[in-house]
Amino acid sequence: MSSSDSGPTGDLSGREVDAVETLGESHAKIRQELRKLIVGQDRVIDELLICLFGQGHCILEGVPGLAKTRLISALARTLSMSFNRIQFTPDLMPSDITGTEMIEEDKTSGERQLRFAQGPVFANVILADEINRTPPKTQAALLEAMQEGQVTAAGFTHRLPQPFFVLATQNPIEQEGTYPLPEAQLDRFMF
Repeated sequence: MSSSDSGPTGDLSGREVDAVETLGESHAKIRQELRKLIVGQDRVIDELLICLFGQGHCILEGVPGLAKTRLISALARTLSMSFNRIQFTPDLMPSDITGTEMIEEDKTSGERQLRFAQGPVFANVILADEINRTPPKTQAALLEAMQEGQVTAAGFTHRLPQPFFVLATQNPIEQEGTYPLPEAQLDRFMF
């Protein structure tokens, strides 16, 4: 195809056109499945899918009861991806999210060794529920995993599964007991 073609594809090769068409078909199928469970939230679904296809992360803000958790778990099921929900609370520690080194004893030899126990962040789709209810150091642990695509514990790096998609919910800032995310951390979210 040459650039003089007046069609909507312009300079795209046949393979690229096929990829765009496949993406469009996938988007329509996923959207249709989500709309079966989530009614009246078409804009939210569309923006969520844009974020997913753009390999970004998203914050959904709203009061409890608006089906945010249901939407995110439905998205993971629709795409056959692993899903974990992390409920952010004031006492949640960074290692509660990322995982920790544990001492394991070999029953036969009595020898002890360290083993990394993965935290809930090791899934394709993460629901970070009420992210602004936990202190900044715990928020930072998740945001670092989002930025780097990995977790470091006891000097060892552990890669997160790909694709890796975080959807955080946040209560309105005026609610009591919230820790607003600083601008530098909000930048990790596409929407």
